[in-house]
Amino acid sequence: KSENGNCGVSIMRSGEAMEQGLRDCCRSIRIGKILIQSDEETQRAKVYYAKFPPDIYRRKVLLMYPILSTGNTVIEAVKVLVEHGVQPSVIILLSLFSTPHGKLGLLPSLERNSLLMTDVHPVLPTHSGQKYVRTD
Repeated sequence: KSENGNCGVSIMRSGEAMEQGLRDCCRSIRIGKILIQSDEETQRAKVYYAKFPPDIYRRKVLLMYPILSTGNTVIEAVKVLVEHGVQPSVIILLSLFSTPHGKLGLLPSLERNSLLMTDVHPVLPTHSGQKYVRTD
């Protein structure tokens, strides 16, 4: 449901592909961005950039990340949002595809009803990522 006070946060780069769809539904929604990449040496998710609306701690956050493999990137994004005062109970993950492992990995960070996914499958559709989310 579109409500005043909602805010979108896209995890760059792939999450940005979902921004236009969110804007089509909620024209004046505020959108923040966060860039998280895996460290080449440790393979751990590392935050490189985060820019949010100044009052994000008062908003319900729609976190956009279309293809979820391990869940590490989203877990790190939730940590950053919590550091900015956002309660985990108001974060809703919008994702198109997820592995069962990725979905289960998120449960300690997010409430079960905070995950909106179109498909959970052991094999991710990489062709969709390359064609529609521009990850090629």
